[in-house]
Amino acid sequence: MYVVESKGGAIVCMLFSLFFLGTWPAIMTLLERRGRLPQHTYLDYTMTNLLAAVIIAFTFGEIGSGEPNFLTQLPQDNWPSVLFAMAGGVVLSVGNLSTQYAWAFVGLSVTEVITSSITVVIGTTLNYFLDDKINRAEILFPGVGCFLVAVCLGSAVHASNSADNREKLTGYSNDYKTREGATHISVSKEMNLNIVGTKDLENGSEKAKVGSAGFLIELENRRAIKVFGKSTMIGLTITFFAGVCFSLFSPAFNLATNDQWNTLKDGVPHLSVYTAFFYFSVSCFVIAIVLNISFLYHPVLNLPRSSVRAYLTDWNGRGWAFLAGFLCGFGNGLQFMGGQAAGYAAADAVQALPLVSTFWGILLFGEYRRSSRRTYTLLAGMLSMFIVAVGVLMASSGHRKS
Repeated sequence: MYVVESKGGAIVCMLFSLFFLGTWPAIMTLLERRGRLPQHTYLDYTMTNLLAAVIIAFTFGEIGSGEPNFLTQLPQDNWPSVLFAMAGGVVLSVGNLSTQYAWAFVGLSVTEVITSSITVVIGTTLNYFLDDKINRAEILFPGVGCFLVAVCLGSAVHASNSADNREKLTGYSNDYKTREGATHISVSKEMNLNIVGTKDLENGSEKAKVGSAGFLIELENRRAIKVFGKSTMIGLTITFFAGVCFSLFSPAFNLATNDQWNTLKDGVPHLSVYTAFFYFSVSCFVIAIVLNISFLYHPVLNLPRSSVRAYLTDWNGRGWAFLAGFLCGFGNGLQFMGGQAAGYAAADAVQALPLVSTFWGILLFGEYRRSSRRTYTLLAGMLSMFIVAVGVLMASSGHRKS
């Protein structure tokens, strides 16, 4: 098998992982905003996510002089480590499934900030002790502190942007409530919105400008998950739940590959990154298939009911969903490859993926467009703190003893 041995190689893996893991959520969000049911998208995504693990196992897991190879380990009596890997896959799959609903309610940027920060604060601390403290604590934990500051700024960004949107929609309602054929909106302090009609937005002459009230209404009418009239606490609750799930998958994978609790029998080698990642991805796949097929027939959050037949015939955006699965699969694989070399605590630097997600959110979706100066200031502060955090966590990288 191929082994990443140098600190530089580990950092390269982390940087590619950071880009991939920050990009796939943007693709999933784009499909939801175009009206594709998240159950359909996630079923597509999970297939290529597993395929990425299989490709990694039969390439990196079989080349090079490192031992043991992927196929060599499959028949070995290593089930305690396999179960740890599969447990990590379960919590990751549930976390990813949760975030696709949270993105609609809270927004791509804030969702990623909160989940990533929870992951770093809990997961990185657990990994530091599981890795026998190979990372430099005097650098690592200030980096964790930077993530805590970032999540506070992220919450402030969300609150400020929500206030901006409420003001836009209030003004829109006052300006158009007496116009024949215009959309009428009732806006409460909780930003509960009730769309009575959708005829002739912006006079029907041109599309609403990005960030305007008309744009927000058009988006609501087009998207799969309707958020107007629903409390933002729903989205925040889902987001925090996803963050806790994400914080556990990396420590579970760490236990699977390094057996810190001595669960393997004498003479049985530790699982390689590639073997562990294969089992990890299989459990991701199984949980995702079971839950999403269930959600087709028993949807949550008032989504329309669907079926396996409807899913199979829905080719709208399927290629993008397949791409998202590949990006996530290779991103996770690269994160684990880097973590095995430099320490899983340092590899949690990829949780700065909101830097990438926020970029896509602003570029593709117009997030924070036409917002207040306060929102822009908080956004800049949040992104700056994430830049500092990822640099500090990478600087804490150690080197695992053979």
